[in-house]
Amino acid sequence: MNIAHWLLDAAQRWPQRPALFEGCRQVADYQDFATRVRARALQLRHGHGIAPGERVALLMKNSCDYLELLYAIWWSGAVAVPVNSKLHPREAAWIVGNAGARAIYTDSGRTFELKDLPDNCRELPGYATSVPTVAPDHELLEPCPRRDDDLAWLFYTSGTTGRSKGVMLSHGNLMAMSLCYPLDVDPVQATDAVVYAAPMSHGAGLYNFIHVRCGARHVVPESRGFDAQELFGLAQELGQVSLFAAPTMVKRMVEQARQQGYAGAGIKTLVYGGAPMYLADLGQALDTFGPRLVQIYGQGECPMTISALSRELIADREHPDWPAIAASVGRPQSCVEVRIVDADGQRLGPGEPGEIAVRGAPVMHGYWDNPSATQEALVDGWLLTGDIGFLDSRGLLTLTDRSKDVIISGGSNIYPREVEEVLMQHPGVFEVCVVGQADAEWGESVVAFVVLRCPGGLDAQALNQWFVTRMASFKKPRKYLFCRELPKNSYGKILKTRLRQWLQDPTGSIADL
Repeated sequence: MNIAHWLLDAAQRWPQRPALFEGCRQVADYQDFATRVRARALQLRHGHGIAPGERVALLMKNSCDYLELLYAIWWSGAVAVPVNSKLHPREAAWIVGNAGARAIYTDSGRTFELKDLPDNCRELPGYATSVPTVAPDHELLEPCPRRDDDLAWLFYTSGTTGRSKGVMLSHGNLMAMSLCYPLDVDPVQATDAVVYAAPMSHGAGLYNFIHVRCGARHVVPESRGFDAQELFGLAQELGQVSLFAAPTMVKRMVEQARQQGYAGAGIKTLVYGGAPMYLADLGQALDTFGPRLVQIYGQGECPMTISALSRELIADREHPDWPAIAASVGRPQSCVEVRIVDADGQRLGPGEPGEIAVRGAPVMHGYWDNPSATQEALVDGWLLTGDIGFLDSRGLLTLTDRSKDVIISGGSNIYPREVEEVLMQHPGVFEVCVVGQADAEWGESVVAFVVLRCPGGLDAQALNQWFVTRMASFKKPRKYLFCRELPKNSYGKILKTRLRQWLQDPTGSIADL
């Protein structure tokens, strides 16, 4: 089934229900939404010659037009290739070429020079000024028929360790992912408003489907991005607001809320994921916003749906095992199986760390035009995530680190996450990231990049004294590097690759990181 049928169904059930908002201003109800999508789909097919199964890319900031274009692509039977809007045009052009996209929508319609794009690809403006309000004829009154295993979304990984890979997600993958949300993350009601503050090209955009299926509101901030104070205003004006946010975004929301005395009015749910949420930060978020937080764990290869930690478990700080529970990423979601395996693929028991493997309906079909990478990642139906973790006897999954991030020092495995957790407990530390550095004596040594709340307020000796009273001395950082901020991508993930590159060639100032 074409997932765009969910929009058609919502328009038929609730034609006058509010659908699209720019800030607090409604710009379309569900009937308008579907009508405009159909008109855009006809433009794709007849104006631009896009056939079912062909790829159409989007390089745009968040907007209501973005959501209309996504559904128009699916309505026409084509495949969406959402691209991080912060990429350089050359990087985006590589993705377009790799995907074999026939068209790419941009905000201006003038982002690329003609020579930058493949010969058979054209750049189109994403804004809707030329879209007719009523679609002609009787063609595409319904979305183009698609099978569950037909490709729908070609998701390109962040590419922090090399060239991006195109994750192939089918209509069936997206439906399975979406149906897990109300079961495992948060029930959806028609009165809900999902706010797209994080990029719609990734996790935030994936949560549109279940909110369309339930006829909820879709809100794009006027800033078209993340601004904590703007979000608080939207929440208080619209009510029942839910959003997906990286932990760094939640941290900034907490800082802003404390400055202005805001306690979460109008916010229904903050879903966080994509990076570690340290216990110190989680405690502050709970103190500020109350029981509004839910954690999810997923990957592009199994989008948003490996595990979830409920708001009830997160908020229950009276539980004697709360630190361990809150440090986990919860239990497997409804449509997946999770197991821990060793290097030979053998299943490990409770408490034994190994690679996290997952299988189920949301797992990708493979990597686009990359059979060798597909063969490495999908083994006997299981997705090998590359993440290290363990399942406890209660079925809770805890991540320790990415397999490539584990530091082996003096023959012992040191997980950066556990070192970061201890350092983040210090009241003078705002952010921290731990990486390994080549060491002639130890193999690798632990290096901590630290952002202080008050610059100059701490030194390496004070942090080491703090550390050794809380964790084994052999795990302590051998070097502390104090910087103004940590480098992040547009999804809020800290770029460890950039930190490692700086360690190999520290030609610039550490403050410029």
